[in-house]
Amino acid sequence: MKTAISLPDTLYKDAEKIAVSMGIPRSQLFAKALEEFIKHHKKEAITERLNALYDNSYMNDGEIDNAGLEAIRKLTQNDTW
Repeated sequence: MKTAISLPDTLYKDAEKIAVSMGIPRSQLFAKALEEFIKHHKKEAITERLNALYDNSYMNDGEIDNAGLEAIRKLTQNDTW
């Protein structure tokens, strides 16, 4: 897909230098940069959703510790030591 964008002169010149040093076309550099930008923001969105989930947890720390302890007890109840 072709598209046209406007860039500040300094950003364009820096991109041109990097593309030449990498031996890739400028458009490929822009595509790679945009891809990395999108990946980064997707990861941030996942982290934000997980943080919101844990912030809204209905259990306090003591309840979480007890839940973990109960899970370990269940898993090891038939173990012979």
